[in-house]
Amino acid sequence: MIYNFDERIDRKNNNAAKFEEAYLHFGSNDVIPLWIADMDFKTAQPIIDAVRERAEQGIFGYTSRPEEYFKLIAKWQQRQNGYLPDVNKMAFAPGVIPAMRMILNLFTQENDKILIQYPVYHPFTDLVQNSSRRIVPSRLIFEHGRYTMDYDDFEEKAKNGVKYFLLCNPHNPVGRCWSREELKRVGDICVKYNIKVISDEIHSDLMLFGNKHTVFASISDEIASLTTTCIAPSKTFNLAGLQSSTIIFPNTVCKEAYETQLKAMDIARNNCFSLVATMAAYEHGEEWLTQLKRYLEGNMRFIGDYCRENIPFFKPNLPECTYLCWIDARDTGMTDDELFDFTVRKAKVACSMGVQFGKGGEGFLRLNAACPRSTLEDALGRIKAAAADNPILCKK
Repeated sequence: MIYNFDERIDRKNNNAAKFEEAYLHFGSNDVIPLWIADMDFKTAQPIIDAVRERAEQGIFGYTSRPEEYFKLIAKWQQRQNGYLPDVNKMAFAPGVIPAMRMILNLFTQENDKILIQYPVYHPFTDLVQNSSRRIVPSRLIFEHGRYTMDYDDFEEKAKNGVKYFLLCNPHNPVGRCWSREELKRVGDICVKYNIKVISDEIHSDLMLFGNKHTVFASISDEIASLTTTCIAPSKTFNLAGLQSSTIIFPNTVCKEAYETQLKAMDIARNNCFSLVATMAAYEHGEEWLTQLKRYLEGNMRFIGDYCRENIPFFKPNLPECTYLCWIDARDTGMTDDELFDFTVRKAKVACSMGVQFGKGGEGFLRLNAACPRSTLEDALGRIKAAAADNPILCKK
C-alpha cells in the first residue's frame, strides 16, 4: 500500500494537544504548531483497521493481555535491531516517563544522585526533581555541528556516588544515533562504578539515512545486568494517545517489584484499543514505517536547503534519527526571550525552545518535522518573512 504523507489533516477537531495546548506554552493558538513530539500523519492502515474492528464489537470492558503481545514486541526488536529480549523480563507501562519515575521511586532513595547528559528531553529533569532525587549533570560536546559525549566529565561525575544514569538512546533533541563504540564506552564506566541505567529508546525505530540503532543492553552481559530499556510504538506509529509502552528489565526480580506497583495503582492493563493497536503495529506496520522514514528524510533535507537559501542564520542539523530537527539559531544574536518573541509572536511558528532542554540548549530550537512538507513550507516561509521585517536579521 502506498501512503500519502503529503495529505494535510485538520487536527483541530480531534482535541490534539499540539493545537489545543499551544496557548498554554506559547500564549496563542494562532501558530503553526511544530513543538510537541507527535506526527500530523495518519497511522498505518492495519492499525486503523484493528482499532476499527475492535470498536465495532461495541464492548469496551477490562482487557486481558494475550501471551502473543510481548512475543510480537520481542520479534520486532529482533527484526529491527538484531536484539531478542526475554519476554519474561518485559512489562507493560502506560508511558515511558511514568515508568521511569516509578523505577526511580522503587530502586533509589530521596537525595540519591541521578546522572543526566545535557541538553536532553526535558521530562528527564522533571521526573528526577519531582522524585526528590539530585541531578548530576554531564555535558554533551557540540563541535562542527555534531554532538558527542564528554567521557572525562561523565566519569568524573559517575565516580561520586551516582545511583542511576538516564540515557537518551537515540537522543532527543539533538538527533544522535549513538554508535556501539560510544555506548560501550559510557556503559563500561557505568559497570566500573556499578551505576544502573534507564535507557529511553522510544525513538529507536526512527533511524534515518541508513543509520542503525544499538540497543544499549545488547552491548555486553555486564551492561545488560544494569540496564532497564524503555520502548514504545507511540513515536514510531503516532500512537501516543493510546498510552502503551514496554519496559524490559535486567531481571525478573526488578520486573516483579515494578509490576506490584502497577497493580497497586490498578494501571497494569492495556486498554482495549492500545492492545490491538500495539499488536497490529508490531506485526503489520513495517511497510508504513519504511515509507514514513523516506518521507522524513526528504523533510529534513528540505529544511536544510530552505534555511541555507533563505534564512542562513538558522542552522538545522541533519538528524541521524527521530523526526525532530535541532536548529542552531545563535547566529541571530538573540537572547532566548528574543528568539521566542521572533518565532512565536512575529513569525507565528511554535517550536520548542532549546533552553528548556537544559544547559547547552540556549540559542537552539527543536522543530518537529513530522508533518506534510507544505506545512514546513508555510512555517519556514513565515520565519523568512518575519526576518525580512527585522532590520538586523535581514542583513545576515
